[in-house]
Amino acid sequence: MRVTALTIRWTPWRFVTAFGAVSLLSDVVYEGARSVIGPYLATFGASAALVGLVTGAGEAFALAGRLATGPLADRTSAYWPLVLVGYAVTMVAVPALGLTTALWLAAALFIAERAGKAIRGPARDVMISHAAAAVGRGKGFAVHEALDQTGGVAGPLLVAAVLTATAHNYRPAFLALAVPAVAGMLLVLWLRAGVPDPRRFEPGPRPGAAPAPPGGRLPGVFWIYLAFTVLTTAGYATFGVLSFHLATRHVVPVAAVPVVYAAAMGINAFAALASGWLYDRAGVRVLAAVPVLTALIPLAAFTTTPATAVAGVLAWGAVLGIQESTMRAAIADIVPAARRGTAYGIFAAGLGGATLVGGLLIGALYDYSITAVIITVASIQVVALTMFLTTVRPATQARVLRQ
Repeated sequence: MRVTALTIRWTPWRFVTAFGAVSLLSDVVYEGARSVIGPYLATFGASAALVGLVTGAGEAFALAGRLATGPLADRTSAYWPLVLVGYAVTMVAVPALGLTTALWLAAALFIAERAGKAIRGPARDVMISHAAAAVGRGKGFAVHEALDQTGGVAGPLLVAAVLTATAHNYRPAFLALAVPAVAGMLLVLWLRAGVPDPRRFEPGPRPGAAPAPPGGRLPGVFWIYLAFTVLTTAGYATFGVLSFHLATRHVVPVAAVPVVYAAAMGINAFAALASGWLYDRAGVRVLAAVPVLTALIPLAAFTTTPATAVAGVLAWGAVLGIQESTMRAAIADIVPAARRGTAYGIFAAGLGGATLVGGLLIGALYDYSITAVIITVASIQVVALTMFLTTVRPATQARVLRQ
């Protein structure tokens, strides 16, 4: 008998891994573009501050836009339509970067790609949270992120290969990303046909579980957790600024920048798996690593010694892996299912605002003084770590243990 999406027995693990494959292809597309967006904008005459603004604004749009799409997912349960539209926007905007001839248009397309992520993000995370409830949320989100970042490795390597073959011509590199874009759209349509409602994967509430807050309000521990996340992310550089440094200071050849990014995505996947595994066993205490690693990034990444600078970028990738897996998993453990889309939207918006601040702050400080970047980021992370140890961890751990 011919095997179709409708005849396959969809288990929670199969759903998580299939969604991970969708994200893998999507990451080939947009991580391939993101790996060179700093040097690409520089070819139009952009400064480090402008690169920081564009990349920070793009990330802010990707995350803050979820303030609308998160509640929309909760109200309508239209998870798949939001996911399909979001992926479609990304898959069109990135190859179009290969056709642009103006700085403003390149910046607009980069931000449009990030808007696609804003549309699909909360709905996707809610669907994954339902499936991951049956397999361990730390592991479920970690496996999805690891597959996601496999594409994060492949995309930059594809771009690097095209840049090398075309004497550093960015246009064919962006156009080559149309192939995985089409494959990703076909795969997500197939997955939609096989699992029209992923909510069936999540078991009912356990006896004695903490009830949802009255009036549908989000629990207080969520806001404490959000405050910590915003603070530590405000001192986190965008890769646009890091790649600007690598290229304009000639730390590595231009064609090697996406290779460095690919290595960071490999570390991203490893950090996601390791932190997810530890989260299921040790709880939120594993997140103390985030401010520590973030403080070390500028100290290493903004040097002109290639090995040290690359090590700093790898630390950047590790932090991103924890942010995009384990920090998302914790949301599902502290927020009731009926409000999860809204929580993911607000959480992402907080990350977006903090990323915009970080992009602007670090980009502007970089133009002024790298020493100022190092001191400022270290100071922010000391405050964030203190907040985590004294407030966030006790409150979050208590909420999880009650469920």
